[in-house]
Amino acid sequence: MTVEIYRDAWGVPHLRAGDARELAHAQGLVTAHDRAWQLEVERHRARGTSAAFLGSDALGWDRFARQARLDDTARRCFTALERRDPETAAWVWAYVDGVNQGLPEGARRAPEFTAVGLAPGRWEPWTPLGVWLATHILFAGFPAKLWREEVVRHLGPDAVGLFATDGPGTSGSNGWLVTGERTATGGPVVAGDPHRYIEAPGVYQQIRLSCPEFDVIGLAVPGVPGIAHFGHTGTVAWAITNAMADYQDLYREWLRRTGDGGGGGGGVGVGVGVGDRVEALGPDGLWHPASRHTEIIEVADGDPVEVEVIETDRGPVVINGDTDPYSDSGPYSDGGDDTDGGSGRDRGGDDSTAPLSLRHPPRVTEDLGFSSLLPLLRARRVADVDRAFDDWAEPVNVVQAADIEGGLLHRVAGRVPVRSEDNRTRIVNAWEPGHEWRGWYAPMPRGTVDDGIAVMANQRGPATPLGVEFAPPHRATRLRALLGTRRDWSAADMAALHMDTHLASAAPLLDHLAALDDLTPEAATLRDRLLHWNRHMAADSTEAATYAAVRGAVVRRLAAHPALARLTEPPLYPEVFRPWLALVPRVAFALESLLRAEELYGIDRAEVVRAAVEEVAGDPPKGTWGDTHRLAPWRALPDPSYDEREPGLSGDHDCVLCTSAVPGLTDRAARGPAARYVWDVARRENSLWVVPFGASGVPDSPHHRDQLPLWVRGELVPVVTDWTELMEDRTMTAEPYAASREAVHEQAVDGLGTVRVLRVDPDADLDVLHAWVTAERARFWGMGGFGREQVLETYRHLDSLDTHHAFLAVLDGRPAALFQTYEPAADRVSECYEVEPGDIGVHLLIAPAGAGDERPGYSSALLTAFTVYVMGVLDKRRVVVEPDPRNEKAIARLTRQGFVLGPPVVLPEIDLPEVHLPAKKAQLAFLTREAAGF
Repeated sequence: MTVEIYRDAWGVPHLRAGDARELAHAQGLVTAHDRAWQLEVERHRARGTSAAFLGSDALGWDRFARQARLDDTARRCFTALERRDPETAAWVWAYVDGVNQGLPEGARRAPEFTAVGLAPGRWEPWTPLGVWLATHILFAGFPAKLWREEVVRHLGPDAVGLFATDGPGTSGSNGWLVTGERTATGGPVVAGDPHRYIEAPGVYQQIRLSCPEFDVIGLAVPGVPGIAHFGHTGTVAWAITNAMADYQDLYREWLRRTGDGGGGGGGVGVGVGVGDRVEALGPDGLWHPASRHTEIIEVADGDPVEVEVIETDRGPVVINGDTDPYSDSGPYSDGGDDTDGGSGRDRGGDDSTAPLSLRHPPRVTEDLGFSSLLPLLRARRVADVDRAFDDWAEPVNVVQAADIEGGLLHRVAGRVPVRSEDNRTRIVNAWEPGHEWRGWYAPMPRGTVDDGIAVMANQRGPATPLGVEFAPPHRATRLRALLGTRRDWSAADMAALHMDTHLASAAPLLDHLAALDDLTPEAATLRDRLLHWNRHMAADSTEAATYAAVRGAVVRRLAAHPALARLTEPPLYPEVFRPWLALVPRVAFALESLLRAEELYGIDRAEVVRAAVEEVAGDPPKGTWGDTHRLAPWRALPDPSYDEREPGLSGDHDCVLCTSAVPGLTDRAARGPAARYVWDVARRENSLWVVPFGASGVPDSPHHRDQLPLWVRGELVPVVTDWTELMEDRTMTAEPYAASREAVHEQAVDGLGTVRVLRVDPDADLDVLHAWVTAERARFWGMGGFGREQVLETYRHLDSLDTHHAFLAVLDGRPAALFQTYEPAADRVSECYEVEPGDIGVHLLIAPAGAGDERPGYSSALLTAFTVYVMGVLDKRRVVVEPDPRNEKAIARLTRQGFVLGPPVVLPEIDLPEVHLPAKKAQLAFLTREAAGF
C-alpha cells in the first residue's frame, strides 16, 4: 500500500500505510517536516550537546544530561528492547528512518537552523528513547529531596510538611472519566488536559495513525513513535495524569581517588590525571570501583567545558559536591588505608557539599516501557489497554480508559522500587545499609469509578502509597462537584469544565483579610472588594488582579522574614536544580499551608497580610488579571516579538484551568494545559481537541499558531475521522512531496498536471530512490540487489560530482520519475561514440506501478518536461540516451518522442568508490533541438 499523508483544515496529519512499520516511518517523516527544529533541539538535549548552538544558557542542562548519562541510558534501553521485543525495536527504527529522511526538508522550512548555523544531524535508533527520557527525567521531582534537606537543615524536620505541595518543577494534569449513566448518548467520555511547561512548538502533536491493524487518533510526543499518553482507537480511549509517585533516589556518596593520577589538583573533574580512578564506599563497608571519564561540552558563545562523569553502584553522580577531594572533613578520601570504611562513616562533613548519585528505574532495568506503545495502538477493549500498561515504566502515571462495551479502567502504571521510607523522603547515605532497592511495587494500585465519575488531578488517590507530595485536592474536588450536577453530559459540554476558574485555595488568605481591622480607608475598601469577590480568576476580572497582587505581596513578605530567610541562599547545586530550591516559589505554592499552620516560627501572619494589603492599596493594579497574567512559553531561541504578543489568560495554579504563574515573582504563566482533549468513546467523530499553538512548528506555516486563539478562549477543534472528507475536501489535501524544496524547473502539462523538477537529496529521498531502483521493473539499471546504504552512497557520490546530477519529477505533489543527467565526455559512454559540444546524457526511470500514473501519454509527458528542462533551461543541443537493448518498451517510447537510434554499443566496465558498474550492452539514441521543437 502506498503511504498516504493528508492534512485536515487545522494542518493535523492523518497517515495511512500498509503496516505498522510503514506507518511509523511516515510518522517520523511528517514529524520531521513539521517539527525539525524541535526534534533537533530535543535530540541535542538528550545527548547534552545543545549548548553547542544555543550557547551558555543551555550549559547547565547539558552538564546534567552528561552526568546523568541520559544518552547512554537510552542506548542501553534500546539494546535491551532489541533483545526483549524485536518487533517494537524495528518499529522504532522505522520511525527513526522516517525522521532522518524528513529532516533535510524540515530544516529547509525552519529558519532557526540558519539563525544558529545548525545542520540537522542523524538520529540513532535509540534517539526516541533519549528524547522520552530527557522529557521525563525530572517528572518525579527528585530535586525536591534537595529542598527537603535544606528545610530540615535550617528549620527542622517538622517544617517539611509546611512546604509539601505540588512544587514548581512538577508537572500535572486534569483527567476525568464519565460513564454512560451520566452522558446523553449512553456512552462514556474521557477528557482532560495535561499541565506542563508550555513550549513553542508544543510538546504534544495531534496526529492520526492508520493501517490495517489499527486506526488511532491522539496526542503524540514529537520524536517518539506511536501515541502514548492520550489516544482513541475507535473502540477504546485512554488518558493519563501524573501519579506524583516517588521512584527516584538520591544517594550521598563517599568517594576516593586511587591510581597514578593522584596529585593535589583541585576537585572532582579539576586537574585530575588521566590515570585516576574513583572508588565509592558501599553499604558493606568496602570501597567499590566507580566508572569515571571526562567529556567536553562545546559552547557556542564560550570556551569548551570539561565535565567529569562518575557512576557508582547506585547510579550516575549528578552533583559532584565538595571542591576539595582531599579534605579530611569533606566527602572525598585521598585513597589511604581506610579499607574497612569505619572512619569514613564518621566523616560526613557538610552534607550539602557531598557528591550525590541518582538511582532511577530505567538506568537499573534498561527499560523505558516502549513495549507498551504498539499494544496501545492495537487495543480494542479496556483489557487490552490494561495489559499494555503492565509494561509501562517511565513516568509513573494514573491511567483512565473506557471502551464501547462499558469497560472501565482506573489504575496506576509504571515502575516504583520497594525501599526504605528514608529513601522516599530524603537524601540517604550510600555507605549505610538499609537503603538498597528490594524489588518492585506490585501489583500497581487501582482506583474506582464512583457514581459514574472518576477524577484524577494529581491529588492523593490510588497512587497515595507510592508518593510523598501530591497536589492540593482543589482541582479534583471542583471537577467532581461540577460533574455531579448532571446526567446528560456530551462531549461538547466538556470545554466548559476545562475552563473553570474557581480558586478554592484563596480561602486562607481571604480568611486572614476578613479578620483584619484598623485598616486605612483605602485598604479597607480593597479588603471589602475581595471579600465580595466570586473567587474566579477570570482574565477580565479586576478583583482577580487585586487578589493576585495582595497574594504576591504576602509571599514576598513571608519569604523575606528572618525566620525563613535562612532558606534564601540555596547551596551551590547545579543550576538545573535551582527551580526546586528557590524560596519565593516554595512559599508561593505552599501559601495555603503556611497561612493555616497553627504556628509559623513566630511569624505574625496577620501583620504580614495587613502590610501586604496596605502596600497594594497604596499602588493598586491598573487593569485586569489578564493584563499581567500572560502566556510565557519556553522557546529554545527567545523571540521578544512573540513575547510581546502572547495573550492574557484566565485561570491560576489551583484552578481547573491551571495556568501557573509564580506568585510573588511573576504573573506570567509558564505552565498550563499543553493540550485539551475530549474522547467520545462510542462516537469518535464527536471527539474534540486543541493545542496551545498549532500543528506546525514552522513559523511561516498557516498552522503555526492558528489554534492559539481557540485555546485561549477554551474552544475545541473537531477531530476528523472520515477519510472521504479528508480526500475530497479541498482544505484537507495530501501533503505535497518536498513542498518547500526549490524546483529547478516547473511546468504545467496539459491533461496531466504540474511537474516540478527537483535536485535529488540523497538522504531525504532515500526511501523513494531505494524503492524505485531496486524494483524488478528497474532491473536494467543494474541496482536490483542494492541495500539502502549502497543506494545512499551511490547517490551521495553522484551528488558530489560536477558532471553528473540526479533529479526527481514531482507530479501534483507525488514523486513520479527519476531523471539523471551527465556530461558524456566524463562518462564511459564517451568511449562508444564521438561526443559533440552541447551533448547531454540522460537516464529516465518512471515510478513503479502504484506510485505513478497509468493515464495515456503519462510517460511521454514526463519525458517532455525533462526535455524542456535540458534544452530550454540548460540550453543543451543534443540529448543522448543509452537504454538496454532488451528494454523494448523504453526504446519504442523514445522513438515516438523523436529520438533517432544510433548503433548498439558495449559500455565498458567501470569502478566507482562505492559501486562496481559492469560492462553492459546499450542502444544509443539521440534527440536534437530541432526534432524536439526548439
